[in-house]
Amino acid sequence: MVKHLSSPTTTGEQPEQDVRAELVARATALQPLLRGHSARAEAERVLPAEVVDAMAEAGIFRQLTPKRYGGSETDLRTLIQVSETLGEGDGSAAWVGMIIAVTNWLACLFPDQAQEEVFGADADARVTGVAAPTGVGERVAGGWRVSGKWSYNSGAPFATWAALGVLLKDDRGEISDHSLALIPASELAFEDTWHTAGMKATASGTLVGQDVFVPEHRVLSVPAAAEGIYPRTTRDTALYSSAFGPMLVLCLTGPLLGLGRAALTAAREAAVTKPLSFTVHNSQADSVGVQMQVAEAALKLESARLLVYRAADEVDRGAHGGPLSLATRSHIRARAGFAAQQVVEAINVLANVHGSSAFADSNILQRIWRDANVAARHAGLIPAVGLEVHGKSLLGVSERVSLML
Repeated sequence: MVKHLSSPTTTGEQPEQDVRAELVARATALQPLLRGHSARAEAERVLPAEVVDAMAEAGIFRQLTPKRYGGSETDLRTLIQVSETLGEGDGSAAWVGMIIAVTNWLACLFPDQAQEEVFGADADARVTGVAAPTGVGERVAGGWRVSGKWSYNSGAPFATWAALGVLLKDDRGEISDHSLALIPASELAFEDTWHTAGMKATASGTLVGQDVFVPEHRVLSVPAAAEGIYPRTTRDTALYSSAFGPMLVLCLTGPLLGLGRAALTAAREAAVTKPLSFTVHNSQADSVGVQMQVAEAALKLESARLLVYRAADEVDRGAHGGPLSLATRSHIRARAGFAAQQVVEAINVLANVHGSSAFADSNILQRIWRDANVAARHAGLIPAVGLEVHGKSLLGVSERVSLML
């Protein structure tokens, strides 16, 4: 039986602290299970069923699902904090939990009829997605005929629905819109194409659809959504007024923050007893050089966390107070990518401290290092794009280079 949080959220800027605290506590309680299954999950390149079931039981997937469907309906800060906590246990599990939770939020931007088909029919529905428009939709009576391949769809084996990027063609065969199509997973095929150095257990394979009918109410315009125009009903609460791009980008940082914390813990614990070879130090902790590097890594992680949580608070406040400006959204995009790089740099420093044994198969640091380096290269976190859009904003250049703002 999936646990549902019954505590109501406040009408202010954040949900009640006990709701967030309970979700974080549940995520913390999952850490031993995640660590215990991480090696198996990586070897099999998919999360074990017992891990997925435990995450569902803890309400991880339903953090942003509406209360009227039994969800927690929290906010972005809670999602990031929960993902960070899970990331301390296992990066892949944290990533899958985050992706399903945020894509469930995305499904709630669609009209009521679509939401009813997803959550009304199955209160524990799980939505995954790929925003890149690698599918094509052609107009037919009542909707669209969609075909395409969508990579990489994290958590696809556990999903019941998928939100997939589609280029819609008008009657003349010309592209008329970039949209997201909400499609039942049962109408799609899954190809196992995720063979990577890190984040292996996310099972981020490829979804394939051929001539799938998608009714009009299950299509969402991405350019419109990027400007805060959602076809959802206006009776929904503030969470579903959150800025589109910032929600979908900032959420990616949570698992990375958790991986950074796990790396810092592992390096600090090892430094107490691990000698510093070819020196007079019987433990790394006695070395001033090691002390300085650990401090540097800790500050990088702290900086990343401060950047991310400040940006998340801006998104959550904006959901209550009105749309975020393009300048603010550009700034948030830049901070997300910059924070991700700070985490990667911190983990590199900690790997240097630990030495070559950090990359032994039996050492958790090597998995953390691989997972973080793969996750930080998600398209939404590419630092050059974030810096470009923020720089354009600062300099008054009006060129728009990304919809994901």
